[in-house]
Amino acid sequence: MEKQGPGGNLPALSFCWERISLRAMIRKLIGAAALLAASLASAPAAAQSQQDELDARYDRALAAGYKALFLCSAIANAERNGATRTPESVMEWELTGIQEPLDAIMGKLSYEIQRDDQGFLRRVAVTWSENMPPRSAVHSGKGCSLAPMGQPFAWRGSRLAASGEGPEQLIAMPWGSERVSLWLGAKIAPLLEQAVFGEYGDGTRTTAVLVKRGDGIAERYAEGFDPLTPQRTWSVAKSIAATLVGAAVQRGEADVNASARLGRSDDDPRRAITIDHLLRMASGRYSDTPGNRTDPLYFGGSTVEETALHWPLIHPPGTVFRYANNDTLMAVEAISHTLADHPPAEFFARLGMNDTVAETDWQGRYILSSQVWSTARDLAKLGQLYLDDGVLPSGERILPQGWVEYVSSPAGPQPEGPLGYGAGVWLFNKAEGVSPDTFAAMGNRGQYVVIVPSRDVVIVRRGEDPPGTRFDIVAFTRDVLAALE
Repeated sequence: MEKQGPGGNLPALSFCWERISLRAMIRKLIGAAALLAASLASAPAAAQSQQDELDARYDRALAAGYKALFLCSAIANAERNGATRTPESVMEWELTGIQEPLDAIMGKLSYEIQRDDQGFLRRVAVTWSENMPPRSAVHSGKGCSLAPMGQPFAWRGSRLAASGEGPEQLIAMPWGSERVSLWLGAKIAPLLEQAVFGEYGDGTRTTAVLVKRGDGIAERYAEGFDPLTPQRTWSVAKSIAATLVGAAVQRGEADVNASARLGRSDDDPRRAITIDHLLRMASGRYSDTPGNRTDPLYFGGSTVEETALHWPLIHPPGTVFRYANNDTLMAVEAISHTLADHPPAEFFARLGMNDTVAETDWQGRYILSSQVWSTARDLAKLGQLYLDDGVLPSGERILPQGWVEYVSSPAGPQPEGPLGYGAGVWLFNKAEGVSPDTFAAMGNRGQYVVIVPSRDVVIVRRGEDPPGTRFDIVAFTRDVLAALE
């Protein structure tokens, strides 16, 4: 009679030679060993399969959040400006050529756009699972915010609750004190055409390109885009964040050399991190991927605090360059106490950037590492502020004297490669054929605002470039400057 072995599923072996032969016993041993090996081998395979299924489900939820937010922001912010975007246009430009595996998922997800009785877009819902609520992006008249996974719409007390108000009324403002002219000279027009038709990078997709010098602008748009069409700035928002920090410094409400107050107590070593360290991507904090992907915040519906606050310190602050969304988010958090009285919208209005919206997480924290929607002309106005050393056309100074030199100085640890880094901006100080004082705001998918103080020139390029392609902004800048000599 067999007895149950200690493993619960292996037969006990009797060594009574009268009842079992040696050959039979060996067969039983081999069989037991094979059963044990198969059991051990199947465990990690099952675990891997479960993890693959979990990752695939998470990717699908991220893709749904990405789609909901971009449909909401692209359409609602365009309509705010008096422009029009269709879902088909957003799918063609913003929602194709994105990172895998989201790109392969995007077109398979159904969506619903909900409007109120006045026709204002209020919510975009994207279905991604049979047993979970749709991913939702909600518009309240001041941009769109993404609800957390599992949350179908708004809840009591939420900052996402629709206000019942339409988009705010905008005051028509001129381009500062200047006259906007279509300055399409014989030398500049061919360069703009080449930019739009992909001659500055195989496979790139330019939606808008603009060159401004003095009171003249030259601009060219892809079909379906015009001066009122906003696009997501991606990391150009980091330079906007640095500019808002500068405005807080000018008001006497911030000091870039002061602690950013990271950590939970004064004895936390992260208290040594200053706002300057954060602007220069030199906090010394850990980030899990190159470029510090923040998909849970951008597409997952998490908050700025949940995503960016608690990363540990692994280098002394100010010693190592590590490009990180988290650093910019925490630089903005360091001045967040000033933003209730001086929100980004107020700053944009003072520059005449009326077609620009800074969006927030669902708790109302600004996502100024990426989530700003703006037009080419509005970004040129931001560049003009730097050409004017932080002084408005009225003569009022809104950035500190010397702020341009501060942000464009490679004072901290530097990245590898052909470009340097200042405080929230990239530096062309190592690029041949370009004025060495050139600096730029740069963002994902080919967003560029190039500022050349010594030449009084601003260059803006907007795009939706697929992964693996790159618009050659240095070559384009070099050609523009040569054409303007």
